[in-house]
Amino acid sequence: MTKKYNGWADRKVIDFYVKYCETIFKRYKDVVKYWLTFNEINALTMPFGTFGAGAMMPPEGNRELTNVSLNNDQIRFQALHHQFVASAKAVKLGHEINKDFKIGCMIAYMCTYPLTCNPEDVLLAQQKDNLNNFLCSDVQVRGAYPNYAKRYFKENNIDIIMEENDEKVLKEGRVDFYAFSYYSSSCVSAKHVNNKTGGNIFSGIKNPYLKESEWGWQIDPKGLRWALNNIYNRYQIPIMVVENGLGAVDTVEEDGSINDDYRIEYLREHIIEMKEAIADGVDLIGYTPWGCIDLVSGTTGEMEKRYGFIYVDKDNEGKGTLKRIPKKSFYWYKKVIETNGEEL
Repeated sequence: MTKKYNGWADRKVIDFYVKYCETIFKRYKDVVKYWLTFNEINALTMPFGTFGAGAMMPPEGNRELTNVSLNNDQIRFQALHHQFVASAKAVKLGHEINKDFKIGCMIAYMCTYPLTCNPEDVLLAQQKDNLNNFLCSDVQVRGAYPNYAKRYFKENNIDIIMEENDEKVLKEGRVDFYAFSYYSSSCVSAKHVNNKTGGNIFSGIKNPYLKESEWGWQIDPKGLRWALNNIYNRYQIPIMVVENGLGAVDTVEEDGSINDDYRIEYLREHIIEMKEAIADGVDLIGYTPWGCIDLVSGTTGEMEKRYGFIYVDKDNEGKGTLKRIPKKSFYWYKKVIETNGEEL
């Protein structure tokens, strides 16, 4: 798809995607109820986000396929528009195939605080929240581009090429619920601050009030409560947290046990804050941590950065038996599920 169509930069990919959706909707229409159209679709709002659009080539690598002006921002947001249209068509199709389908968006939520109470920092945090978190969900939940996006496009010489019915399609294909991933938070400042932190897809400035993981991701359970309220106050539709977890180095003890109390603590604190958000009035309908089993980390390409409840005997060089070992967190989370979060 990358070589022939330059990924989602080519509008033809919309039809391919909708055909794929039709196939799986019909195959699983009596089995699966909840669907997400695109994973972390907002990755395309960031300069390096082309991996979320079929690994699009730079303009000079495949110019004849883009059908848009030759700058990366233009291609990125044009590809994002094609994904919006594809998502909306999939939502409408899914509802036609099974009226009981619930179809949602999925956002990599980047919880961002102003570093100081300087109004410039506060405004910058709001602008990043809008562009990186809410532009995509505003289109997918409300069915239209927000005004701040139109200003951003104008000021950055981005001209979204639409077909005649695109706006109608977006309005008719609004999602039923909002899903997102949440791992950490960071700060932003209008001034240059050389004190970076890690994160999922993005990085920012370290928050002096937070601890961080071995990979520099700041651990912020209360940020999840803040995010849930921020999202729900904006949309008033059901919400799912579909990714949340701690990447850490796990040690297999001599007796074969893996005592990952740090992971249990991380998840427990986040679940407590989700309970608080529900008490705040947030309609939180689901939670799925990342993840069930160890796998290669998508952000660093490492096996030793483990998230799972089940240990996999494999190292960064690909050596190991692939033996599976349930960690302490496995048995803890089993009890959490059995008690619907009452026993933490």
